[in-house]
Amino acid sequence: MSRAHRALAALVLLAATACTTGPTLESRGEVPAPPGDSRELTVGSAGFTESDLLAQMYALLLEHAGYSADIISVTNREIYEPALENGQIDVVAEYAATFADWLNAKANGADAPPVGSPDRTATMKALRALAAPRGLTVLDPGRAVDQNAFAVTAAYAKKHGLRTLSDVGAAKLPVRLAAGDECVQRPYCAPGLRETYGIDVVAVDPKGVGTTPAKQAVQSGQDQMVLTTTTDATLGQFGLVLLEDDKKLQNADYVVPVVNRARAGSTGVRDALGRLNTVLTTADLASMNEQVDSWRRLPEDVARAYLESKRLLPESLATEAFRRRAAPGARAHRPAGAGCAPPRSRGGRSAPRTSGPVRRGSGPAPRW
Repeated sequence: MSRAHRALAALVLLAATACTTGPTLESRGEVPAPPGDSRELTVGSAGFTESDLLAQMYALLLEHAGYSADIISVTNREIYEPALENGQIDVVAEYAATFADWLNAKANGADAPPVGSPDRTATMKALRALAAPRGLTVLDPGRAVDQNAFAVTAAYAKKHGLRTLSDVGAAKLPVRLAAGDECVQRPYCAPGLRETYGIDVVAVDPKGVGTTPAKQAVQSGQDQMVLTTTTDATLGQFGLVLLEDDKKLQNADYVVPVVNRARAGSTGVRDALGRLNTVLTTADLASMNEQVDSWRRLPEDVARAYLESKRLLPESLATEAFRRRAAPGARAHRPAGAGCAPPRSRGGRSAPRTSGPVRRGSGPAPRW
C-alpha cells in the first residue's frame, strides 16, 4: 500500500473510531505481541505547535532510517491514544508524567492517586508499567522537558534579586498570580507555591495559562507572576523571565516517544528516534516554537533545519526539502479526528496534552 493510500486508510479508521475507546485489556490478552518493524509508519501529532514539531522530527528521522512515515494530526488524547493502541497510529510524542497519570486514570478511575511525580525515574517506571499491557512501548526520555513554569518581568526579578521560586518566598513579596481559575485549588499551582516555597499568593487573576492577557497583566504590573510552561516561545516579547523551580514542585514531564509495540517496537525505530534524545533540549523546543508561532515558519522547515544543524540529517536532504516545501501547492500534514465532543477534564490539566479545553499557540496548557 502506498503512503498516500495508507494515510487515507488511517484517516478513515480514525474517523470511524474517533469518539470510542480502544480494545479492552482482556481482548489484548496477557502476553504482548513481539516487537514489530513495519516499514510504513504513521506518526501522530496532537495538533499544537510543539507536538507538530516533534512529529515532524520523528517522521524525518524515521524516513532517514529507511522507513516511510506519514503524519496525522489528532486533536486530543481521547482520540489518539486508542488509535495508538490499535495500530492506526504507530508513534507519538508524549509527556511522561502527564501520560502516566492519564493512563492511570483510564485503568483505575479518575480518582486514582497520581503516579506522575517530579522523580523522573519513578515516573518512567510507572508509565512503562501502565503502557505495556496496552501494547505500547515507551522509549527512553531525552533532556527536553515541558513543565508548568512561573515567570515575572525581568525588571521585577532584577529589582528584588529573584532567580528561583525560593527567592520569591524569601523576599516575602505579595504576589498576584495570573493563571487559570483552577489554579486556586490545584496542588502544583497556588497551594504548592504557598506550601513548598512560602510564597504569599494574595490572589489568582483568572486570565488563563500563558495567554497574552495574562502576560500583559504581569508586564503592566497589575499582576506580579504568570503561570506558563517551560517552552513558552513568547516570554521575551513581554519582557518576562522564568523562575527556576528549585524545589522540584512540578512533575517530570519529559518528552518521550511512545510506540505501538506490534508495529514499531523494533530496535530500528528505537535507534532512529533515540538520536534526537542526545541533542534536543528544553531551550531548543522553545526556540523552535518561537520560529513557528512568531516567525510563521512551517513546522517541517523548522524541524528539518534543526536536525540538519545537529547533523542528524544530511544537508542535501534539508536543502531539497526546503525548496519543495516553498513551492506552490506543497502539502501540509493531514488533520483527523475533528468534530468529536470536547475531552473530559481530569485533574485540572488541559488539552491537547491531557484533557481540558484550553490551548495556547506553542504548547498545551498546564499539567497537574
